Order: sequence, then structure tokens, then C-alpha cells
Amino acid sequence: MGKVVLGVAVGVAVAACTVAALVVGRRVRSRRKWKRVVGVLKEMEESCETTVGRLKQVVDAMAVEMHAGLASEGGSKLKMLLTFVDNLPSGSEKGIFYALDLGGTNFRVLRVELGGQRSDLDPDVEQQPIPEQLMTGRSEDLFDFIASSLYQFVEKNDSVQSPITKLLGFTFSFPVKQTSVSSGVLIKWTKGFAIRDMVEKEVAGALQQALTRKGLNMRVSVLVNDTVGTLALGHYHDADTVAAVIIGTGTNACYWERTDAIIKCQGLLTTSGGMVVNMEWGNFWSSHLPRTSYDIELDAESPNPNDQESDFKDVRRVGCFWTGFFQVIFAFHLKDTINGCNARRRLPRINTSCKNLKRRS
Repeated sequence: MGKVVLGVAVGVAVAACTVAALVVGRRVRSRRKWKRVVGVLKEMEESCETTVGRLKQVVDAMAVEMHAGLASEGGSKLKMLLTFVDNLPSGSEKGIFYALDLGGTNFRVLRVELGGQRSDLDPDVEQQPIPEQLMTGRSEDLFDFIASSLYQFVEKNDSVQSPITKLLGFTFSFPVKQTSVSSGVLIKWTKGFAIRDMVEKEVAGALQQALTRKGLNMRVSVLVNDTVGTLALGHYHDADTVAAVIIGTGTNACYWERTDAIIKCQGLLTTSGGMVVNMEWGNFWSSHLPRTSYDIELDAESPNPNDQESDFKDVRRVGCFWTGFFQVIFAFHLKDTINGCNARRRLPRINTSCKNLKRRS
């Protein structure tokens, strides 16, 4: 009996030691994994560090590019596009106005009534997603779809058969070479759009033709970038507003500039002595900006690797279009590091369609 008890005791002790060893082993492995995680996060923090000194260097580099862009076409990474908007809202405007906002995977139509005296705005707004096939198909199909949606929106609020021509403000958030306050030529698509027959074509004219085909008595009276629209809204509420920044699918900025400082348009006179300049700063790049290994890998997998003119340069860092892809790369690397795997896996070629973007994000 004593031997049996002793045997049981020894067995229990061995089992206890085994369990203890397993627990200790798991804790050791867990600690090792945690140290690897901390190491990866510390590496990321250090590689993304932006000190005040570094930020000042970026500011100086951008100022140089701004001056170069104002001096000549193509002389800078910043396009510094003329908008021909030489006056901003004063707040005294009255009347009913319509607007169309196209600049991403959705477009919005708006109706707003202004009462003067910087009155509060309470616009009627409808938003619609753009079918993926229209983002890469024909321009006529895209604008016919938009015109149909606008027709239905106007029909809910006013008479579409009215003999009075309604004025429409068109916010088009893609790089455009403006030829007047109400016309401009598309330079290139960004944000997943790739409608080839629209590049280097007049944008407002394409929309106007679609409105005419739909039988909608409406005239495109102004064509602006979303940054310019944001600046106009800010100035409507506060006359001291002189600049606007967009941080969304992409990022961009515009500001009020004196016409005598815009050397590339010498001889152009405005009643106000100034004009809004669309910076198109998405293509800005400075060696002072941090560039991580994840940036390099994402660039290699982007539709335009190593292309200084692609929209990847800005939106990877600020805009949300590439954020999901960046997260995927970092998550893969973190998982491999935790598991002790040093080999970087090859990611599938990036598909920038809306569904893929949402799924990866």
C-alpha cells in the first residue's frame, strides 16, 4: 500500500512539474512574442517620427515648391492651378442654389436657400454611391447617371419644366486645368477612377451635355475643386478665412493669393486683385518626410510603382484611400514577427476598387 501511495505521489509530482513546465514555457514564449511586438511598434514609432525641426524643413521645402509653381507651368511638384475664382462669398447672397459634388466613390446633390446676412445653412442633401463599372467605363455613361440622379432630386423640390434656368455649382475634386470659372480640362483621374475618354476633355461641358440629354433646364455656372468649395463656405461664415484643406479619400489645399504673385499669369487682371489657387499638394514630396519600409512595399504594390506623378505619394500618408492597404502590410509583418518568421510574404497585386478597399480596411 505504501508503494502505491508513493507511486501516486511521484506521478502527481511529475504531472505537476510537467504542467508547471508547460505554463512556464508558454509564459516565456508569450514574453518573447510580446517583446517582438514591442520591438515592431518601437521601430514603427521611430521611423515615423516627425520632430519640430523636421516639420520646419518640410514647410521650407513646400514654400520653395509653391513659389516655383506660381512662377511657371511644370516647374514644381505642386501644380498651383489657377481657379479663376477672384471673389468669395460675402454672406449677403440670396436665392435658391443647386450644387453637385463629385470627388470620390459617392457623389452628392444639394439644394440650399440663402437669406443674406450670413444666414445659417440648412441644405437638402442626397448622396449616392457610384457603381464601380461607371468609374472605369465611358464618360457619357457616368455623366448620364449623375444627370438622372440630379433630375430626380430637382423633381422632388421644384418644377423640372420651369422656363427659368436653374444655376448649378459643380464641385469636381480631380486635377483640372481651369480655363474659366465655369470650365476646365481634366488633367488626370485619381481615387480609383480611370475613364480614359475623359482625360484632357472639358469637364463642365460633359456634364452640361448630359443635363441637356436629360431635358433638365439647368446651367453649370461654376466649376470648382472641393478645396475651393470648402474655402467658399468658410469665407461665407467668416470673412477672415483665406485657406482650406481637405483630408479624405485624398488630400489637397487651396488659398487666396495676390495676382501679382502669380508670375505665370502676368497680365491677368481681377477686380479683387487676388485669386484662389488650387495647390494640388497631393504630389508634394520632400526628402525630409519619413519613409518607412512599409511605404516602400506599398509603393511597389501600387498601380504606379515609383511614379512621382501618381496619387500614391500623398494619400498613403494622409488620405484614407491607401490606409487600409498600409494596415494590411503592417499586420502581415507583425504576425510574421510574432511567429518568428523573417521572410516577407508577397502581397497580391493591389485592386483599388471600392469593394476591395472597404474589405481590406
